[in-house]
Amino acid sequence: MPHISLGNEEFGIRSLFMYRPETGRPMSMLADVLLRGPSALPRGERELIAAYVSSLNDCSYCTASHSAFAAAQLPEGMTLVDQVCADPDTAPVTPKLAALLRIAGAVQQSGKAVRAEDIELARKEGATDLEIHDTVLIAAVFCMTNRYVDGLATNVRADPAAYAKIAPVIINNGYMAILGSAGSPQAAQ
Repeated sequence: MPHISLGNEEFGIRSLFMYRPETGRPMSMLADVLLRGPSALPRGERELIAAYVSSLNDCSYCTASHSAFAAAQLPEGMTLVDQVCADPDTAPVTPKLAALLRIAGAVQQSGKAVRAEDIELARKEGATDLEIHDTVLIAAVFCMTNRYVDGLATNVRADPAAYAKIAPVIINNGYMAILGSAGSPQAAQ
């Protein structure tokens, strides 16, 4: 049960966006840019970074939802997502993605935990400055989002697999799809 009355029965961040669409709109726009906008990193990998950071933060809602969104966009599906969340050092990802996940994990601990060696390794593995930038920002944004969702004790679906049903809406229409033209969220079902 949420800590405050949100006036709706939605789950996770959607319930918060319905409660306060003035903040929901810019947060959705940022998610769209980071997770769906133009990038050398595939969308599935960006969602995987979000799921990984959310798992480190023990945010059930964001881990389940972004794991489903990543799995739907990665050829290896949920198997890879589970492997990354369990141990990115042994997960079968490219050396570049492994280095970016290492940076994301450091950001989750503290921005100051990112070391120059982490950045150099990512560059050595082929990551561009923009990819490094976006990885840091995705990790930072998800630390904030995880704390927002859990700090207000939002509702979480009993069955994490239910997020897979929402994945096509996000993949095809983006994060802004859950917001109406007047700023009111619409059901993404």
